[in-house]
Amino acid sequence: MNVPAPANDSDFAELAELAPECIQLSDEERQPCEVWTRVMGYHRPVASFNTGKKGEHRERQFFAERI
Repeated sequence: MNVPAPANDSDFAELAELAPECIQLSDEERQPCEVWTRVMGYHRPVASFNTGKKGEHRERQFFAERI
């Protein structure tokens, strides 16, 4: 089922009422998600990392800064 993109807030409400199986994408409709991260002051896609840097990225600890 093709569901059009919502044009306004009332369209979002209508989409929320649809069953999840009605709005799932087929494999042909999906596109890969490109993950970028900040490294040494600039942004780079994680896919371009070498094996060692990919391992470091997986091991990173995330935190929330408190003010």
